[in-house]
Amino acid sequence: MSATPAAALPAPRDPALWRRLGLAIALAIALWPALEIAEFNPATLLDPKNVETMGRFLRTFFPMVLTADFLGLVGQSALETLALATAGTALAIAIAFPLAMVVSESLSIARVGPARRAWLGPVLRAPVRVALILMRSIPEIVWALLFVRAVGLGPAAGVLAIAINYAGMLGKVYFEIFEAGDTRPARAILESGGGRVNAFLYGILPVAVPELVSYSVYRWECAIRASVVMGFVGAGGLGQQMELSMRMLAGGEVSTMLVAFLVLILLADTVSAALRRLLV
Repeated sequence: MSATPAAALPAPRDPALWRRLGLAIALAIALWPALEIAEFNPATLLDPKNVETMGRFLRTFFPMVLTADFLGLVGQSALETLALATAGTALAIAIAFPLAMVVSESLSIARVGPARRAWLGPVLRAPVRVALILMRSIPEIVWALLFVRAVGLGPAAGVLAIAINYAGMLGKVYFEIFEAGDTRPARAILESGGGRVNAFLYGILPVAVPELVSYSVYRWECAIRASVVMGFVGAGGLGQQMELSMRMLAGGEVSTMLVAFLVLILLADTVSAALRRLLV
């Protein structure tokens, strides 16, 4: 019996094609009211008056200001931005790590067998979960506004804002990493009478380190970008200098700082890639 020619076989069809198409149409219909509420109209970008205004604004960015005094100021501000992001991320990690350990049920003795006062664990974990939600639900720029009022203008407000907001984000992700990993080694340590600290250090942490490092480094990169935005509310760094230059309509200074910011991001990306290769 001869085989059926390939040309005679029916073309393969995706059995979920119509379901996916229907879902895409439903999402597009649901998105339309959101665009209406947001008053988003791409045609406004092509309006001749808007195009002329934008072109006039962009022309002020050239020529760039490259005097020695200004480049020194930009370098100092970039270094301040980098220090702000690094200190804020380090403080966020220091806050998030113990909080994630508290809310992680993988270290609960009640999960491996009967335990005295087993009700105490959920009672202690609930307020910590609420604290993590509160810290990450308020944007870092709002935290920066609050801390600017508390400690004054400068990078200290930015460090505190990043530390609080990113501690909430890191704590949530750390907790999920602890829970998603293989908890059998930690459970074995607890069942044999070992303490929670030993169960964490020898049962959970070795497995979780690669993901912890990867996400922490990614958050550090995000903190560098966020620190520039927070500078517009007085939290120091490149953002604060950029806001002053824009207020004085000094487009040449702004373009110079934008290039410096781009170099800073490229440097951060290179360092983060090297850290991942070294630590993961």
